[in-house]
Amino acid sequence: MKDENTMAIVAARNLQLSSPNSDCYVEAAGLAYEPWELGSRSDPLKLAKRRLLLRETLEKSVVEHPWVWPKRTIIFVSDAHADTEAFQESLVASGGVKLHRHRGFTLTAAGRRATFVIGGDCLDKGPSNLALLRSVKALMDCGANVKLLAGNHDVRFLVGLRAMSLPAHCDTEHMFARMSPKVVPLLYEIYQDYLQGSKRALRGVPSLDECKSRLLPAAGWLERFEVSARGRMSDETLQRELTRMRKKIAGLEVSFAEVGMGLREVYATAKLCQKLFLKRGGEFSWFFTKMQLAYRSGSFLFIHAGLDDQAIDIIKREGVKTLNTLYSQQLRHNLFDFYYGSIANTMRTKYRDVDMPLSNTAVTELFRQGIHAVVHGHRNRLDGQRLMLRHGMLHIEGDITMDRNSRVKEGLSGIGIGATIIEPAGRVLGISNDYPAIKEFLPARYLQ
Repeated sequence: MKDENTMAIVAARNLQLSSPNSDCYVEAAGLAYEPWELGSRSDPLKLAKRRLLLRETLEKSVVEHPWVWPKRTIIFVSDAHADTEAFQESLVASGGVKLHRHRGFTLTAAGRRATFVIGGDCLDKGPSNLALLRSVKALMDCGANVKLLAGNHDVRFLVGLRAMSLPAHCDTEHMFARMSPKVVPLLYEIYQDYLQGSKRALRGVPSLDECKSRLLPAAGWLERFEVSARGRMSDETLQRELTRMRKKIAGLEVSFAEVGMGLREVYATAKLCQKLFLKRGGEFSWFFTKMQLAYRSGSFLFIHAGLDDQAIDIIKREGVKTLNTLYSQQLRHNLFDFYYGSIANTMRTKYRDVDMPLSNTAVTELFRQGIHAVVHGHRNRLDGQRLMLRHGMLHIEGDITMDRNSRVKEGLSGIGIGATIIEPAGRVLGISNDYPAIKEFLPARYLQ
């Protein structure tokens, strides 16, 4: 094992879900359970205040609707970001699978009783997008019950591919360019694997000027987009988008040139991606077909980033199923409203002022629907999972910084290994090789 925190990994790997002997094994391995609190435990006074606040929040939620735990154990792994080894080792650490280097996954007894929720952002950043996708498919093929959630990195790629086939319109003609530069490694990987060195790679591909016109918005786009979007986006959001797109449009050709791809190669690769990801029978067509926006089990809502008042209003009126239906419909028929509206906000919000608002009133409505906790990724953590209260709603943050490239930037060693586990018996566990204990959250302790 390459990671320095070997003891944590060994203990987590051998934790068998719902096993009566798991406590004994973990203690024997040198890694015990630790009560999972809001924030740091270093200041006793602050800790006492946070405990009181958490108790009040949980009490308020159960007044509106009793807490309901999932019938199946949930294994939540999020933000793999193209790091296959981190993804595989995290599944092993959860106790849900065994990994056979040449035969893929097999489910453990615990894994056969579990639901695996992949919390989005499978793509970008890491060593290999294609290997990660094949590993996710291997998990599905071994018989696991898998729920695949949409992440902002995944859907940005999907939107860019879909927009390429739409008639030119100022609302959408910038959406391929909007992927840049973050999509460069993914397209370059596909170019290398499928096209580079082939004499047929550029057969039928238009001229350089024509490719440029198909990939980039036309002259005058910024002005036309500003007129079209005004009133449908806040002025602040619109101006920020225009500033962002000026940089992306200007830098797209340079970003690809840095990896040795001209715009003809980029166009050929993008068209191939449409076949691989969007056409029936394409190698990765299952990826976006299986993807959904949100998943609910008991009192837990799983989503990539978070919620806002509009999304909660949809849940209140028509349920989580309708939220998923709107996600699918808007992706097919209205990319502008999708990308700049509440549906996409659930994949990228960090509850900043620039994000769509979440109010205490809406949270109370969510409690009445029986949802007491939001489980999500998107906000990467450096010391394992975190509990947070946001506008009176409990959030379980499960992005442990898995991919090695992000970890280098954050000053972390090795790859990230960890999973968030929600057990039917009423316990939430946070396992991470960046934290010296298994975090244990039992809401019942606060409600006694």
